[in-house]
Amino acid sequence: MTESSSPPLADLLHAAVTAVGGTERPGQTAMAEAVAEAIDDSSHLLVQAGTGTGKSLGYLVPALAQGERVVVATATLALQRQLVERDLPRTVEALHPLLRRRPEFAMLKGRSNYLCLHRLHEGVPQEDADEAGLFDPFEAAAPTSKLGKDLLRLRDWADETETGDRDDLTPGVSDRAWSQVSVTSRECLGASKCAYGAECFAEAARERAKLAEVVVTNHALLAIDAIEGAPVLPGHEVLIVDEAHELVSRVTGVATGELTPGQVNRAVRRAAKLVNEKAADALQTAAETFERLMELALPGRLEVIPEDLGYALMALRDASRTVISALGATRDSSVQDEDAVRKQALGSVENILQVAERIVEGSEYDVVWYERHDRFGASLRVAPLSVSGLLREKLFEDRSVILTSATLKLGGDFNGVAASLGLNPDSPQDPEGDGDSAPRWQGLDVGSPFDYSKQGILYVAKHLAQPGREGSRSDMLDELTELVEAAGGRTLGLFSSMRAAQAAAEELRGRLDVPVLLQGEETLGELIRAFAADARTCLFGTLSLWQGVDVPGPSCQLVVMDRVPFPRPDDPLMSARQKAVEEAGGNGFMAVAATHAALLMAQGAGRLVRASGDRGIVAVLDPRVERARYGSFLRKSMPDFWYTTDRNQVRRSLAAIDAAAKADGA
Repeated sequence: MTESSSPPLADLLHAAVTAVGGTERPGQTAMAEAVAEAIDDSSHLLVQAGTGTGKSLGYLVPALAQGERVVVATATLALQRQLVERDLPRTVEALHPLLRRRPEFAMLKGRSNYLCLHRLHEGVPQEDADEAGLFDPFEAAAPTSKLGKDLLRLRDWADETETGDRDDLTPGVSDRAWSQVSVTSRECLGASKCAYGAECFAEAARERAKLAEVVVTNHALLAIDAIEGAPVLPGHEVLIVDEAHELVSRVTGVATGELTPGQVNRAVRRAAKLVNEKAADALQTAAETFERLMELALPGRLEVIPEDLGYALMALRDASRTVISALGATRDSSVQDEDAVRKQALGSVENILQVAERIVEGSEYDVVWYERHDRFGASLRVAPLSVSGLLREKLFEDRSVILTSATLKLGGDFNGVAASLGLNPDSPQDPEGDGDSAPRWQGLDVGSPFDYSKQGILYVAKHLAQPGREGSRSDMLDELTELVEAAGGRTLGLFSSMRAAQAAAEELRGRLDVPVLLQGEETLGELIRAFAADARTCLFGTLSLWQGVDVPGPSCQLVVMDRVPFPRPDDPLMSARQKAVEEAGGNGFMAVAATHAALLMAQGAGRLVRASGDRGIVAVLDPRVERARYGSFLRKSMPDFWYTTDRNQVRRSLAAIDAAAKADGA
């Protein structure tokens, strides 16, 4: 569509907002204009748009108007569904008379999110079928375990579903059950070689995406498309990253490799039946050596790879290469069932080869560490020291990128987030940056429709003792009890650890006559529904609650943070990143630890005001936010609430808010 034939952006936005039953807001208009300008001049834009701005339409309308293919990547399933099931259908219909075209849209996820018909009908690997308690997992025989029941349910669902998308299965099944009827991209035979290729759900989703003008996907698939060099997304001229504050952690997750004894032994079992005895024995011996070392592994970073681990990894690498060659040499492509088993074995061994080789090569830009989990045992992990250079090279070339979130300005500006994304290549956060190829970008804060200074109070309990690494905080629990009592319940408790959340829940259940829900005692969805349904209820938990709760109204009028959520001092990746910034001449604590904490605190504080009528208090029970030099950085990262350290004033305010809510019947 040429510029002269394009309807005015204001008219398009008005039509879209009216269609979704919303209200036009100045911030939304400013955002739409900035997005349109960035797309037009092929630049990059960071937009902070507060809760209630209507940012989805703020980027969808100008993106649809420009007529090129757009990829929208989000971090959460909830937003993906909102876009595909509500915002896009209504917006497309509203804009159709003005644009004189009806843009198609589609959702696309990674292959393992779709049910695999070959895996479903041809059976699961024998080792997995035995564990399921089934003689034949897809025969009518009654299953003898929860896993078996889930598998039979999935078989029935396969005849009903149109998408094969796991997220359309309600209620869901366990990860273990889903893994029996899905495949990774490494394990997939490919449509041309699979007997079910013509009916494949994943292939159908890709075909829909190829024909769509707007493709909605997730951060992980975006990272795979950018990093692994095998395109899974259709070519596009515009990329919009919503919930962009999550992007760096999602890309880091995709770029992280892992080796565990269980994973290696599974690869041995899968390959042993398909290759010659010599190749299988070599991989088995290497696996046994690796497993013995992992039994003694202590958690922590490996700045230098120990000699015995290095030899074990080289043995795994070399044996994996031999097995991969043997699998290729003995392949009989005329037997499809055998192909599926072989492809699965090949995928398992290739992963071992890649991770072992990566660690052995010892890049200065990688961090290697041991982890130990009570349930799953030890693992060996490797992750990039920084993903900023990777993002700059892979994400910001050949397209216009719009990044938006309610929390992109930390400490009052966009510089920290921009550096983590690779938009400031001369930053100490970017050890690979050369400073010569900075992409053009600008930051825009369109504000929020809420009047934070009148709707909320930020209270810092400066009189409390500074929290230590271990031990109970009796003064904090006393303060929490008094705050919750004054609020009449209505409290979302955000804790820096599960142990702290459990201790607080146990203490308050004994002290107060209000229901206290605890994360982990029920599914997160059920807990949030129960919290919203009863205003007297409190909900306590950790990380997912800092970012995943949207409860407007009188049920959430007090948000409590027990302490500044700095990363653990023994976190191998965070501590390595902090050290790298310091060695490059920067302030490692502010660039990594304080920025991490500021982002979480901004997200956590955002749980309080979700609608124009909301009132309440964010209470931080950590005096460092007032006393420490970095405290102002943390406060500037949160919404612009009225600020106080007066505990008596806060109790009076909570009591008044509680009384008003009760008067309204809540």
